[in-house]
Amino acid sequence: MEWLEQSIPVFMLIFCRITSFFVVAPIYSSRGVPTQYKIGFSFMIAVLVFLSSGLGQTVAQDMSYILLIIQEVLVGLLLGFTAFLMMAVVQTAGALIDIQIGFSMANVIDPFTGASSPLIGNFKYMLGLLVFLSMNGHHYLLDAIMYSYDWMPITGNVFTKFQDGSVADFLITTFAHSFVLSLQMAAPLVAALFLTDVGLGFLARTAPQFNVFVIGIILKIIVGLVLLFLLMPGLVALFDHLFAEMFEAMQKLLGTIGNRPAG
Repeated sequence: MEWLEQSIPVFMLIFCRITSFFVVAPIYSSRGVPTQYKIGFSFMIAVLVFLSSGLGQTVAQDMSYILLIIQEVLVGLLLGFTAFLMMAVVQTAGALIDIQIGFSMANVIDPFTGASSPLIGNFKYMLGLLVFLSMNGHHYLLDAIMYSYDWMPITGNVFTKFQDGSVADFLITTFAHSFVLSLQMAAPLVAALFLTDVGLGFLARTAPQFNVFVIGIILKIIVGLVLLFLLMPGLVALFDHLFAEMFEAMQKLLGTIGNRPAG
């Protein structure tokens, strides 16, 4: 009984971090995954983490335990949000392309998030998920949350990192970097469609009898889809670079809120 009294609070802290991670992490947080599966999977991962690094640990069972719960939830949410932020780069790039190509008026409901998403963005996001699964990215996410206890144990103190502003600096820098990545991903198509607009402007000045508005809608859709088809083989390399940035950002986050393990 004494062992249970010491082990159950430690296990619940581990369960809080892993559950909060799966709430926002890509793939695992999608609406297509049943809630019962998420809870059961979180429980199994928490058992594995407890058996590997939680045995023998003790926590104070007083008011400070509430702070430990909040800390574990914050760590899990930060890790999951960092991964989700990098995956959102694909949809942001697609939204920028849709604005130029004219598809922004025909947004669809993304079944994975339940939110309205652009057509090209949703298409690229689906391709990104397939590439992510093909490279076992979901396994790397599990590695990240499991090895996070080596960087940030349950007895750590993440609130000092919030107080000195290091976590806020990391989030601002990561958000800015993700937006830059989305601009770089959308740049070829956006630039080509901008040149198409310039050409249509010259056409409107030289041949006013043409209905440039009607021609422009069809021409921009054709140009956008043809360029998307031509650039499709390079998307895999872009996604590989993006996912490498994702895991690097998660490692930077762990280094920000914790300490690199010895060895």
